[in-house]
Amino acid sequence: MPASTADFDYQAALLACAAGERAALQQLYEQEGARLLGVVMRIVRDQALAEDIVHDACVNIWTRAASFNPALGSARGWIYSVARNLALNAVRDARREITVDDDTATALDAQASLEAWQDMADAFAWQASAGRIGPCLERLEPVRRNCILHAYVDGLSHSEIARRLEAPLGTVKAWIKRSLAALRECLS
Repeated sequence: MPASTADFDYQAALLACAAGERAALQQLYEQEGARLLGVVMRIVRDQALAEDIVHDACVNIWTRAASFNPALGSARGWIYSVARNLALNAVRDARREITVDDDTATALDAQASLEAWQDMADAFAWQASAGRIGPCLERLEPVRRNCILHAYVDGLSHSEIARRLEAPLGTVKAWIKRSLAALRECLS
């Protein structure tokens, strides 16, 4: 049974992976595999593809563990960025788009983003975090909240968000930057 995220030493596990200790990768997978699959599923929306991506992420984590730099962020965050980047690459490679009218697209985007956030909060059992960030997200203007949700839940790039919202790329980047700052302030 996985340890709580507070009790598990992700950095030590990555150092052990870098040293060639296979048991460390197994422990990482047992600790985070289901949550990694949840994150990847939210991005690719295909179970078989998500499982393949999590497998590839574990291989990348194993082979690149020595490149982890704690000065740049947390070990757990690094693990998730490996999986998330692979998932985003898979989506970009597939490029499946369905054309709908603007009103429908806007309504679907808003609904899907909020549902994705709720699903993610449930899937990861982050009640404390979700309880804290939910009200902070609600304080943001709807368009800015959707930018954040599209970027961090749906896995869209800034240019994809700009196209979806029919807003200038620079504006979308500014909205995301300011919204992240507002969220940081709200959570502190």
